[in-house]
Amino acid sequence: MPKKKDEVKSTSKGRGRPTKYKSEYTAQVEKLCLLGATDKDIADFFDVDESTINRWKLEHSDFCESIKKGKMLADANVANSLYQRALGYEAPDIDIRVIENQIVETPLIKHYPPDPTSAIFWLKNRQPDKWRDKQIQEISGTVTNQNINLSNDEFREIAQDLLKKV
Repeated sequence: MPKKKDEVKSTSKGRGRPTKYKSEYTAQVEKLCLLGATDKDIADFFDVDESTINRWKLEHSDFCESIKKGKMLADANVANSLYQRALGYEAPDIDIRVIENQIVETPLIKHYPPDPTSAIFWLKNRQPDKWRDKQIQEISGTVTNQNINLSNDEFREIAQDLLKKV
């Protein structure tokens, strides 16, 4: 029997709307993640809901792996850049000057000194127990309060004596 014009391919169980997923999304999603895309950004790009992206991750292992790989590489690139900035680095550059009405380009190596803020950030996140700003202080021993068992009248009397001294 020939298909009708409006007929669409059904899902595997024969229910619901057909999936918007296409195999080429695997390569696209990795590139999006390399650019720093979140799951919400990916959903917006493919014009679907974030829950659909989560379902695609479950149903298409290659799609899920592409997301993981792209995010991992993007994070590694950022970590490497932060590390280089924390230590200081050298990079090629070009000095451009006008000498005797001529543009002269001179290649050079530019030195970027270590950045203390990047180093602090790196250390606080890599070794938080050693480098965090807030140190945990433990107090040992007992605390005794002689006034803890005072009646209301006794407390009021002490308070009045203190007010007279002020």
